[in-house]
Amino acid sequence: MDPSETPEEVAESGAAEFPCEECGATLRWDPDADALACEYCGHTQAVALGDEVIVERGLDEASAPRGYGVELRVARCETCGARVTFTGSATSDVCVYCGSANVLAQEANRNAIRPESLVPLDVGRAGVEERFHRWRKKLWFRPNALKTLRRFEAVGLYVPFWTFDARVHSDWRADSGTYYYTTETYTTMVNGKPTVQTRTVRHTRWRPAWGDRDDRYDDWLVPASTGLSPGLLVELGDYRTDALVPYRPEYLAGWRAEEYSVDLEDGWIAAHRGMVERQRAHCAGDVPGDTYRDLRVRNEFTGVRWKHVLLPLWSLQYELGGKVYTVLVHGQSGRVVGQAPLSWWKILGLVLGILVGVGVVLLVLAAFGLMA
Repeated sequence: MDPSETPEEVAESGAAEFPCEECGATLRWDPDADALACEYCGHTQAVALGDEVIVERGLDEASAPRGYGVELRVARCETCGARVTFTGSATSDVCVYCGSANVLAQEANRNAIRPESLVPLDVGRAGVEERFHRWRKKLWFRPNALKTLRRFEAVGLYVPFWTFDARVHSDWRADSGTYYYTTETYTTMVNGKPTVQTRTVRHTRWRPAWGDRDDRYDDWLVPASTGLSPGLLVELGDYRTDALVPYRPEYLAGWRAEEYSVDLEDGWIAAHRGMVERQRAHCAGDVPGDTYRDLRVRNEFTGVRWKHVLLPLWSLQYELGGKVYTVLVHGQSGRVVGQAPLSWWKILGLVLGILVGVGVVLLVLAAFGLMA
């Protein structure tokens, strides 16, 4: 692609590949080189940084660029619903998220909102395999077959997210509670005789309280994927959105990208709910005293803006005992989280070992007459 061309011009021309300047072969994004690279001659080619800017749009702005700016095909998983794109001669026989073989090829959704920006995939295949090996060696009570596993499939892809900015003014009212203590006497039986004793009792003095606060949210992330396990995604950790760059299709060359399944409206509903919960926690922290009750918060949202972004990760799948397990590797930080089967034989061995150890201790105590 001519560096002077914009992604929109590429989409209109139907360009699907990025040829090597040296040998003409198809280039792909190389996370280790941070550039487009040729697998045949080794030539690398930097992605041109044009004058594009990352645009954040108001909720009432419906006009936005569509498509990915590169020819794509889509594999839709009939099990988890994920729609993952792929380019070139690649095929997709199983879902990269759940491992299901119930995958159907479809036309890409040309009307999908184009990402405004992305974080380029920054962890290469060799790094992913090394991190996976370290991760599985640290696991306890797992089958030995996991540590000697040789066959697994790692796929690098970009996952869709919505980001939201907002300013929030919150007015709150609550009952503020302050603890105070008194000493009281009571009668109890000691050695069969009624005895008067004292104890300290905590009370709460309540009084009305009120206040307000202003907060600002920047790049509140909402996953737009239906394929990713929410639990694994939380474990995976946050992304540094200060590394976002304006979207260009070159970053997708040779890699897959999931089309969003959570639309903009539902994304904002999720973000709004999360921000409301966060504001309530902030306001609770503003209530003076030791405790509070009957907290009521009224929020006013202004300046809400959004953008559609792609964030990188690796989805790695392996099979043990006829079951497929998924491991995710953060495409920016390299953090590894995932699923792994338990070895019930090892757990049983540990329990039996503990019981045997306790039994030996009791026998020793009994032999020396130390047991009552």
